[in-house]
Amino acid sequence: MKILVIGGGNMGLTYAQSFLRSHITQKEDMMILEKSPEKAVQLAQLNIGSVFSEPKDCLGLADLIILAVKPQDAPTLFGVLRPLVEKQQVYLSIMAGVKISTIAQGLNASKIIRAMPNLPAQIGMGMTAYTASDEVTRIELVMVQNLLNTTGKTIYVEQESAIDATTAISGSGPAYVFYFMDAMMKAARGMGFNDSEAELLVSQTFRGTVDLYNKSNFSCSEWIAKVSSRGGTTEAAMQTYQDRLVQEDIVAGAQAALARAIELGES
Repeated sequence: MKILVIGGGNMGLTYAQSFLRSHITQKEDMMILEKSPEKAVQLAQLNIGSVFSEPKDCLGLADLIILAVKPQDAPTLFGVLRPLVEKQQVYLSIMAGVKISTIAQGLNASKIIRAMPNLPAQIGMGMTAYTASDEVTRIELVMVQNLLNTTGKTIYVEQESAIDATTAISGSGPAYVFYFMDAMMKAARGMGFNDSEAELLVSQTFRGTVDLYNKSNFSCSEWIAKVSSRGGTTEAAMQTYQDRLVQEDIVAGAQAALARAIELGES
C-alpha cells in the first residue's frame, strides 16, 4: 500500500513518522506532498519517504491519500486534485470541520474517511475518532484503523456529527488540560515555589492522577471522595469550585467548541 500525505505540517509529519516507526509501511511506500519549497527541503532531510511539490507527480501513485492541510485551504486543494483523482483511491481527511459530503463533491471521490486526532498523537498517545462513507470497504476501514492506532487510541463513530463532538472534547481537550495546569502552576508560584518546582509539582500530579484513574474502576466522583476528608483541604478547594460554578463553565466551554465546529462545517 502506497501512502501519500498531503501537507507536511505537524500532523502530516506525525502520521508519516508513526507509520514508519510501527513498521506498518516502509519509506519506499511513503510520499509527502508539500507546496512550501523550504519545508520540502526539511522533510527530504528527514529521510521518511519521497517528497513532492506537484500533485501530478505523486497522486496517481497512491492507494491512500491523507489530507492534512488547514481547512481553509481545502477549496483550493480540491480544485488542484480533482482532475487527478482515481476511483479506487481512499481519502483520509483530518481537516477539522470539513464534511465528508464536501470532500466527496470537491474531489469527485467516494471512498472517504474523516478523522479527528489530537495533539498527543505526536507522541503516540493520541485520541482519534473516525467515520467513513458507505463506499469504504471493511478491509479498507480496518487498514486505516491500524494506521491511526500507531498514534494512540481510536474510536469509530457511526454518525459524522459525532466527529464535531469529538473535536470539542478530545480535539480541543488538550488545551483545556493545559489551561488548568497553567492555573495550578500560577497558584504554586504564588505560594513560593519557583518555576521548575511548580512545573514538576503540577505535571507529575496530572501524570500520576491519569495513570491512577486508568488503572482503577473508580469514577472521578469516587476518586474525589477518596481524596477529600471532612473539613479538610481538598474539600475546601472543591467547595470553592462548586461555589464558582467551575464545572459548569468547563461544560459551557466544550459546548462553545462544539458550536464552533458545527459552524465551521457549514461555512
